[in-house]
Amino acid sequence: MINLASLLENSAFKFPDKTAFTFMNSSLSFAQINAAANQVANGLVNIGIKPNDNIALSCFNLPYFPIIYNGILKAGGIVVPLSVLLKSDEITYHLENSEAKAYFCFHGTEELPMGKMGHAGFERASCCKHFYMIMPTPETPSSIEGSKTLGSLMAGQSPVFDTLPTLATDTAVIVYTSGTTGKPKGAELSHSNLIHNAILSANLFSAQADDNFLIVLPLFHIFAMTVLMNAALYVGATAILMPRFDAAGVLGLMDEHKITVFAGVPTMYWGLNSYLDQNNYDISAIKKTIKGCLSGGASLPIPVLEKFEKHFDV
Repeated sequence: MINLASLLENSAFKFPDKTAFTFMNSSLSFAQINAAANQVANGLVNIGIKPNDNIALSCFNLPYFPIIYNGILKAGGIVVPLSVLLKSDEITYHLENSEAKAYFCFHGTEELPMGKMGHAGFERASCCKHFYMIMPTPETPSSIEGSKTLGSLMAGQSPVFDTLPTLATDTAVIVYTSGTTGKPKGAELSHSNLIHNAILSANLFSAQADDNFLIVLPLFHIFAMTVLMNAALYVGATAILMPRFDAAGVLGLMDEHKITVFAGVPTMYWGLNSYLDQNNYDISAIKKTIKGCLSGGASLPIPVLEKFEKHFDV
């Protein structure tokens, strides 16, 4: 019996007071993340969620993502992470296609009203019975009248939960393709598959508990989910969360948090190169702590790689 949530549970046992995730000025320990995930799991069981039920999740890179993600896994459910850029009709399609029983959606911003679009998509998906708005703080009421919040699901729930056993071959996560050659299709990834990928990723760049990961790649994408979030949970490393890429912000967080591991797509490396070419930013402290920069999603052009290496004296 194996469950992907064991990555979090093992680190919560070994490093209970160590910071697991930091977002802006807020940090949560492994024990706090695990306890909150247990509350989510208890809440899901109380509303009738059964093992192998699919649960959709739309959320920026915030501590809520790993909390809900692992809460679903603990309850024996299957996580269906959705792009935060989906429109309401696309959300309906994904909910219906995955036969999701519940949907957690961040309320969003004025520029990206995820909550409104998510709720509209949910209302047209007959299979999905529960909608929970993720608000900036647990006590904040929903921005959609009548809809429930993550805070209301977790309220009064025990921070203790016996994770439901799952088979190694059971589906843990369903990741949807982009749909460039037709309708998006759900790829089923097993508990064993994702655990081994996290272990392999951590081993490839010798990740350790004293590492600091910077996660700006979206967590709903398998790259960030596996190579960064799950790998960090596996070794007990601290992850710094950043919801949206901007070169100055990335460099600032690298500097502030002594980042050792960074991962990005080629356009991010191009953006960092361009910023460093045009601005007199002192990266001497960053160069002392960074030990690995990873690229994926597409081929990294050689000129972009060479310029980045030149900036960092690699």
